[in-house]
Amino acid sequence: MEKEIKNYDEFVALSGEGEVLVDFYATWCGPCRMIAPIVAKIAEEHPELLVLRVDVDKVPQAAAKFGVSSIPTLVHMNGGKVLSTKIGFAPEAQLLAWLGK
Repeated sequence: MEKEIKNYDEFVALSGEGEVLVDFYATWCGPCRMIAPIVAKIAEEHPELLVLRVDVDKVPQAAAKFGVSSIPTLVHMNGGKVLSTKIGFAPEAQLLAWLGK
């Protein structure tokens, strides 16, 4: 499932639930637009994974909490704990391997 985050409180509430992939992006970012359909496909094909999309311009507190300084940044979490972080564009096969899928 993929969910667009509207505010920091929503982010905090959802980011601690099970296995989560957080996609930090901005609408003006070219690589973010390139990776978005790949992340959406992963969300669709792996319903056990909650995908949170966070626009860094709209929810900067979430980006600051994770020290996001480059986008796209993907954060793989489980139970609220960060497992790993990936910065920049990556093809689907690489993302699936990184997620262990």
